[in-house]
Amino acid sequence: MQAIQVAEIGGSDILRLVELSDPTPGPGQALVRLEASGINFIDVYQRTGLYPMTLPFVLGQEGAGVVEAVGPGTTEVTPGDRVAFTSVMGAYAEQIVVPADRLMAVPDAMDMQTAGAIMLQGLTAHYLTHDTYRLGPDSTCLIHAGAGGVGQLFIQIAKRLGATVFATAGTTEKVELARTAGADHVILYTEADFADEVRKVMGDRGLDVVYDSVGVDTFDRGLELLRPRGMMALFGQSSGPVPPLDLGRLARAGSLFVTRPTLGHYIATREDLERRSNDLFGWITSGELNVLIGATYPLAEAAAAHDALEGRATTGKVLLIP
Repeated sequence: MQAIQVAEIGGSDILRLVELSDPTPGPGQALVRLEASGINFIDVYQRTGLYPMTLPFVLGQEGAGVVEAVGPGTTEVTPGDRVAFTSVMGAYAEQIVVPADRLMAVPDAMDMQTAGAIMLQGLTAHYLTHDTYRLGPDSTCLIHAGAGGVGQLFIQIAKRLGATVFATAGTTEKVELARTAGADHVILYTEADFADEVRKVMGDRGLDVVYDSVGVDTFDRGLELLRPRGMMALFGQSSGPVPPLDLGRLARAGSLFVTRPTLGHYIATREDLERRSNDLFGWITSGELNVLIGATYPLAEAAAAHDALEGRATTGKVLLIP
């Protein structure tokens, strides 16, 4: 099979299309022929060495496809099933072996590209809005990168829960996408300071929660926007990692909370994975949640896809099509 392998850390130019042996499923596993593979910023972090990995490895941890074979004792899926998954390495490939209990059945009403686009970012938006900080009708939140793949899902889910949503975006086109997703207030951060713009609306009232996937460029200003006992949920670092934090600063600013959650801890059990996935699939098939696929690339053009993502030239979800 063909796959995108990382043999050394570095820029997008180190991504190589290679021929690898077809994988074979073991006990409790399934072999999936991929039809769509999601690209996410965690892939960039792994490629550059920010998140260290054992070399060489095949990138990607999200996708959708059809089960081709199952290993001994596997009962959760059968050949021919349409499935999707996340948090399993090796999705930049034509085939992947996945633990069967990590696979979710794709509804007949959902196309495979949508299934491949929703798992990592959709589940991330779900756990952050439902569990890390549970939003409700009285909640106020700031969501950075509102026009990105996770940002648009995030806004829609936050509005579904009744929250007042502030969002940031980097171009006028992206501002409109965030507005279309439902954000109440969208800030063009390239022309205005996002913290000043939030204060124009909120006055002396602080936000309940800031959801920050950007990192070093936005973290400090975001902390300044929180109400006493408000929460900073830092779940990414597209601009770079946040330096070590003086915890005394949290006390002085109003007994603030800071958390650095990751998806794996929120879908660690099959029950949690099913609950969140079923919510997402139900909202999509009923028309309550819109998934924008901004760009698709052939597997061989993974480097170009990374360049577009890192250059903030993308809106919505970016997919590789094996």
